[in-house]
Amino acid sequence: MSRENAIARAQLYFDDGAFQDDLTRRVAIPSTSQDPAYVGALRDYLENELVGSLEALGFSCSILENSVADAGPFLIAERIEDPAALTVLTYGHGDTVRGQDDAWRDGLEPWRVVLEDGRFYGRGTADNKGQHTINLGALAALLAERGKLGFNLRVLIETGEEKGSPGLRYICNREKDNRLKADLFIASDGPRLTADRPTIFLGARGVKSIDLAVSLRDGAHHSGNWGGLLANPGIILAHALATITDARGTIQVPEWRPPLPETVRVALESIEIESSAHGPAIDPDWGEPGLTPSQRVFGWNSFEILAFTTGRPDAPVNAIPADARAHCQLRYVVGTDAAEIVPALRHHLDKAGFPMVEVANPPRGDLGASRIDPDDPWVKWSIASIARTTGRAPAVLPNLGGSLPNDIFSVDMGLRTIWVPHSYAACSQHAPDEHMLASVAREGLEIMAGLFWDLGETPTLPR
Repeated sequence: MSRENAIARAQLYFDDGAFQDDLTRRVAIPSTSQDPAYVGALRDYLENELVGSLEALGFSCSILENSVADAGPFLIAERIEDPAALTVLTYGHGDTVRGQDDAWRDGLEPWRVVLEDGRFYGRGTADNKGQHTINLGALAALLAERGKLGFNLRVLIETGEEKGSPGLRYICNREKDNRLKADLFIASDGPRLTADRPTIFLGARGVKSIDLAVSLRDGAHHSGNWGGLLANPGIILAHALATITDARGTIQVPEWRPPLPETVRVALESIEIESSAHGPAIDPDWGEPGLTPSQRVFGWNSFEILAFTTGRPDAPVNAIPADARAHCQLRYVVGTDAAEIVPALRHHLDKAGFPMVEVANPPRGDLGASRIDPDDPWVKWSIASIARTTGRAPAVLPNLGGSLPNDIFSVDMGLRTIWVPHSYAACSQHAPDEHMLASVAREGLEIMAGLFWDLGETPTLPR
């Protein structure tokens, strides 16, 4: 019985095809939360797929209904070996984005796993079925080798993450002293820094949706008869947007400019972001001056215009439009007052001479910013475990550049949060041809088997 044997069992789970079998079965369930026609598949994924897998590992399982109407249920699984021992909470989501069936390239489709050129293609392979399949496979390897975990484990799987996790905050706050009570949080989602470098991140940037609109009159009017007499809402909104950042995207709203703590700055010194063959080229002169690329995406805020419409872009006519709209978002880090994001913008636009621009925060799945201190003892413990398994230190990101419901776990529940991602940035998640790299999946199994083994031998670190 040894750590090395547990890792070898995890490797065999991948090498003999069992991982692909499990992944194939799970991807085949079209559990997209973004299409009401598939709502039954959300429950099917939990009840008919994960419950059986977890019960086989000695977990007791409960399906909890969602407090939000028309939102998918939750699965809580528990294996409590010693009530006095360390208790870990892990998390995943069984829902996916829409399949986009017609947009996948020839030979591929969303609900069927295809292994090609070292990639597992299929909807959910990277986000998030493949990632929690890796973690469950590593747990099975540990139990087969040791016969027990050596710690307590609670598993939470939701089915609404791709819709902004409706009901998750309520269920976590309701159960944080009961079925979700834990000392530490370890889970997997999101991408590694690069495909070949193991990574941990300690939180996530928040996201605040912001809609801007200029509505001046009813109906459009001929641009020949009225041009020069009627204000153009598209022009007004464009100029208003231009006050929010400068020409290189530097944020001009003072309340949106966060502090950059020294521990975060130090943690990001060794993090280099480079363009990859499968990703877009990085624009070196974009964003906050004086910050490195890693500090801009992991330690700072960014304002993005997601869509801008005025008139009829698909069929322009010779008319001054009646209104203009922009759908925007602020990705923000800890140190930004979330409650003041929209009021600060309102004040900024009024001061800049744009009181006619309407500002709204639509219900599109806002998430809070969160991270734990990079100097936390559990962070150092995680680094040491992964380095012992892989022979190299992982990249440590204070927070993910994207957004996850991590603030529920770290802020509401008060847990230290360690994320160990098993994907990479060019995985095409949320797009056609989503895939997981086979090399990352296999190494992920090794990392998690080693990490779970070490948890069973580490009862004395701070909780």
